[in-house]
Amino acid sequence: MTDLGRAVHRRRPPRRRTSVVGVIGELLITAGVIVLLYVVWQLWVGDLIYGAERNATGTELSQQWQQEWEQTHAAAPTPEPAPAGEPETAPPPVLAEPGDGEQFAVMRIPRFGSDYAVPMAGGVSRARTLDPIGIGHYPGTKMPGEAGNFALAAHRTTWGKPFNRIADLHVGDAIVVETQDGWYTYRFRTLEYVTPNEVEVLLPVPQAMDVPAGTAYITMTSCSPMYAMTERIVAYGVFESFTPREAGPPASLQAVT
Repeated sequence: MTDLGRAVHRRRPPRRRTSVVGVIGELLITAGVIVLLYVVWQLWVGDLIYGAERNATGTELSQQWQQEWEQTHAAAPTPEPAPAGEPETAPPPVLAEPGDGEQFAVMRIPRFGSDYAVPMAGGVSRARTLDPIGIGHYPGTKMPGEAGNFALAAHRTTWGKPFNRIADLHVGDAIVVETQDGWYTYRFRTLEYVTPNEVEVLLPVPQAMDVPAGTAYITMTSCSPMYAMTERIVAYGVFESFTPREAGPPASLQAVT
C-alpha cells in the first residue's frame, strides 16, 4: 500500500452504529406520518368520497322510486305541474317507523346544493346508520308529515358529514324529505345549541314538556362545535306540505340563491 493509500485509510471515518434509541425514533416518526395521513384522509379526502357516495346512493334510490311509479302508472295521464310557488296540498301519508338501519327516505336541502340527496334510515347508532348510511331517525319520534316531532341525527364532520352546513340554513329554507310516496316539505325556523343530555329537543313539541303536538315538526341534531362533542347544534323546522309522486317534484326543490 502506498503512503497516500495508507493516509486515506487512516482518515476513513468509522461506521455509525445503529442504536436502539435511533430505531425507536425512526419508528415514531413513521408512525406519526401514518397517523397524519389517516387524519387527512378521514377529515378531507375520505369525506369527499363518502359524501359523493351518500349523494349517489340517495339519487339512485330516488330514481328507483320514480321508475317503479312510472311502471305502475304507465297508462295514466300525465298530471299538470303545480304553478311555481304553490305547493301541492294533499293529506300526507304516515309511514311505519323503520327498523334499525332500514332506509326509508332521502333528504334534499336546496341550500346545500342541487346534488345533496342523503339517504335516511332508522336508528341513530354509528355502526348501523350514521356511518354507513348518512342520516338517522330517532326511534320513537314521529315520521314525516305526522303531528309531533320528526327527529333526526347525522354527522357534522367525517363519514360524508351530511349536516356539515346545518348552521348555514336561512329562515324559510326548504328541508325536503322524499319517500316512495312523494315529497314532504318542511321550512327551517331556528337554530339552538344545547348540551348532549338535553333530550327535551326530542319531545313531541321540542323543549315543551307535557304539551300535546298539533303541528308537525322536524328536528335535526348534530355535534357542535366542529370536531368536538361538547354541545349539540339543533335545527328546527315546521311542516308545510306534502306533494304526491304523481304531481311531480315540488317547487320547494328549486335552487336557492
